[in-house]
Amino acid sequence: MTITFLMDRKEITIEDGKTLLEAARENGIDIPTICFHEATTANALCRICVVEIEGMRVLQPACIVEAATSMKVQTRSEKVIRARRTILEMLASTIDLSESPEIQNMMYEYGASSSRFPDSERRESEVKDDNPMYVRDYSKCLLCWRCVQVCAEDAQYTFAINFDGRGFETQIGTFFDRSIPETSCVLCGQCVAVCPTGALKPKREFLLEQGLSPQEISVLNTGRKKRK
Repeated sequence: MTITFLMDRKEITIEDGKTLLEAARENGIDIPTICFHEATTANALCRICVVEIEGMRVLQPACIVEAATSMKVQTRSEKVIRARRTILEMLASTIDLSESPEIQNMMYEYGASSSRFPDSERRESEVKDDNPMYVRDYSKCLLCWRCVQVCAEDAQYTFAINFDGRGFETQIGTFFDRSIPETSCVLCGQCVAVCPTGALKPKREFLLEQGLSPQEISVLNTGRKKRK
């Protein structure tokens, strides 16, 4: 069964049960996303995909709200743009987005200023280098939950990582703050693949950025000198 509704004054017909985000993408309408990923379950955590629906008091996350007959949706109303700009500015004020080109592009598009909240507290964390495959820099983590999801029921069923702490102190961590080799992690790399900010990074890439040569990295990996 199909339904018909309006999105940005355009009549759209889609299969019943699809979300507003799916409807938008199928019809060439851009709605930005951060926490959403095709490989993970949508949870509407970041709220960057909010849209305005006639008759609803608050903005709605397009990634989880299903389209309905006769809905009237605006994806770029003044209210929507203001909300997205504020979300981006709050993210920029608390975490390191230097390795998040997609989010930086969003900030430019929406005119977001990284200095809007000058008195905000930055989320600082030392780089965790405790395994041979990847490093964790939670100063760059925006808690999108992608890594937790692929490690759990969305893909790997390993459950090596989860949310840790409360409020501002919340971050992704391991149970009892164990090192990665002490957890159930199988070093599959799927968490690294879905990270949008560089908070999880392949070990080789990290070492190259630290100035090590490929030969030096090879020695670290094998534990013996490479033959000339």
